[in-house]
Amino acid sequence: MPYETLCAIWFIIEGILLCGYAILDGFDLGVGILHPFVPRTDLERRLSLNSIGPLWDGDEVWLVTFGGALFAAFPEAYASVFSGFYAAFMLLLVALISRAVSMEFRSKIRSFSCSRRSRQLPSFRAQ
Repeated sequence: MPYETLCAIWFIIEGILLCGYAILDGFDLGVGILHPFVPRTDLERRLSLNSIGPLWDGDEVWLVTFGGALFAAFPEAYASVFSGFYAAFMLLLVALISRAVSMEFRSKIRSFSCSRRSRQLPSFRAQ
């Protein structure tokens, strides 16, 4: 197979992976952005988070797969992008981890002040 054809195929695969992440994680990010404004009661907040609960873990797999595919297909581009945007990727990683922590531990907190702060975390990372 010619090198140009192989590069085009990998480029298409990379595009599909990024589109998959943008489409599937877009719903999760939208729920996170609307979380402090739309639900009025604790039950409504739980329902909004439960609507994305079973699926939000899998959405980041698209992003990780994109990084691995970029490393496999275009190592020079991977090295340039990941070294140039190191600080931005670290902030993204911290935001994804804070989203996971806030969603997992929101229902486990009993104190009112802690519960109020935990409601702010999903919206903070989504903006």
